[in-house]
Amino acid sequence: MMKKIALFPGSFDPFTNGHLQTLKYADPLFDQIYIAVETNTQKVGLFSFVEKKEMIEESIADLSNVEVIEQPGKLTVEVAKKLNAQFLIRGIRNSADFQYEADISNMNHTLDPTIETVFFIPPKHFTYISSTMIREVSSLGGDVSNVVPAPVVKKLKEKFKING
Repeated sequence: MMKKIALFPGSFDPFTNGHLQTLKYADPLFDQIYIAVETNTQKVGLFSFVEKKEMIEESIADLSNVEVIEQPGKLTVEVAKKLNAQFLIRGIRNSADFQYEADISNMNHTLDPTIETVFFIPPKHFTYISSTMIREVSSLGGDVSNVVPAPVVKKLKEKFKING
């Protein structure tokens, strides 16, 4: 039987509990999952690729079939082909996300019809979380420890020089 390999692409700036929950939903469905830290040309990043990779690795330490890779400046479908991934993992928080992700899925399918996108919907208490919001709240000294994993909280405090 063919090994089911999935790719979870994103800028993950930073990695959130919503991202983590998406992985936990996907984990039992795939033999191997790659998290690809990629470039989002629409955003200016707070963390380096190395910092994001380290935070994610610490946050997912209990998931044995997940590996984090850096893939700056590459098309997601090209990364998926290189890894022999047949599936892309995406999280959908709301109807705006659905339309955006559906458009990306259709473009990816146009580029490579052999790669399917699988959507996961997080619990409602994660539907308002976005990396942009987390960066903003953190930069102003707000507590985001209930919406991001502990390694991310630590890095955010270091980045914004927040005590505590």
